[in-house]
Amino acid sequence: MPAMPRPVADEKTSLLAYLLQQHQNLRTTAYGLTDDQARSTPTVSALSVGALLKHVTACEASWVDRIAAAPAHPASDEIPFEEAVATYADQYTMTAEDTLGGLLAALDAQEAATERIVAAAGLDTPVPVPRSAPWFPRDVDAWSVRWVLGHLIEEVARHSGHADIIREGIDGATWFELMAAADGMPETPWLKPWTPAAATSSPAPPVPAAR
Repeated sequence: MPAMPRPVADEKTSLLAYLLQQHQNLRTTAYGLTDDQARSTPTVSALSVGALLKHVTACEASWVDRIAAAPAHPASDEIPFEEAVATYADQYTMTAEDTLGGLLAALDAQEAATERIVAAAGLDTPVPVPRSAPWFPRDVDAWSVRWVLGHLIEEVARHSGHADIIREGIDGATWFELMAAADGMPETPWLKPWTPAAATSSPAPPVPAAR
């Protein structure tokens, strides 16, 4: 079901299914890009598709570490603020050393870790609010695992929308035609799968189907 989350049986599987569907949307948006295209910034924004993949993966890793440590604070809370800021800034840049394949593999690995850690967690378990940044509330001591998963869905969905706009600025490709190409759908009168503009472009690898 490439365009839809998998069927769900309960609250936890529902939250995970919608989070993983947003991962799939990001993979689809990156489908067929070269490293240079994934690194490009075709809009007035400094963001690239590759940088968004990198940031989403790092952001989710941080929150899932909080779930794993709950109800205690994770070890990352002891990192000096200046060091944390420098690491955070790096998340928004696809460097010359980064590859699209590597960034997608990192997202795959984080997805597996998220599923494993959330499977062992209770949705009502308190997750301490970080104190390392000014945007976190001072009048709340802890959120629940349920809240964290809802926040991650919001976070990844917002950046998936950013990636859609950036991708369209690269080569005009939109999400539905990319999804059709990635899933091997046949052409219909109302949906034509994306194909590379240049005849010399090598075929793009398939995007794993949503689970």
